[in-house]
Amino acid sequence: MRLTPLTTLTPEQTELLETIVGPGAEEPPPPFLVWARNMELAHWVENLGAYCRNESRFPQRLRELSVLIVGRHFDSQSAWNAHYEQAIAEGVPAECLDRLARGEDPGFKAEDERLFHAFAHEMLEDHFVSEETYGAALALFGEDGLLDLIGCVGSFSMSAMMLNTFQIPLRDHLPRPFAEIDGFRRVPADD
Repeated sequence: MRLTPLTTLTPEQTELLETIVGPGAEEPPPPFLVWARNMELAHWVENLGAYCRNESRFPQRLRELSVLIVGRHFDSQSAWNAHYEQAIAEGVPAECLDRLARGEDPGFKAEDERLFHAFAHEMLEDHFVSEETYGAALALFGEDGLLDLIGCVGSFSMSAMMLNTFQIPLRDHLPRPFAEIDGFRRVPADD
């Protein structure tokens, strides 16, 4: 990790941590390790993150999927590992996520997963959303849903960039999800 460890927490940092994970947390979530260094920013980031994780118009299954789409886009192994099992537990097919991790078309069968991925993927990769994808997503999710989708992708993108920039390590017991990424560098796929 590129940041010095937080050895003690201020009352304000403790309050933020308890807001995120509840009182008596044994291990702070990785984003907290960074956001807590700038409490002015942390307040706003956590409010948006909490909305996206817990209150957006989407079911938890699609919330988890949005983190994984963004995690794959930014090669954020930490974000991927933190949400992969949760996404499967919520009903996202593991085989689709495994294809996504390999950079392949995930082949989602559920219409909401397929459209959610298509919309987010076009935003992230092309920087624009096609008329076809926009119209289909609008019909399924509505305007409020599209705004939530964009907000969640934006929030999780900021977290993924932060995790990579400050090299927040993978938890030791979790596998390396992307063959071409080792730690915080791109390597040949056969390494």
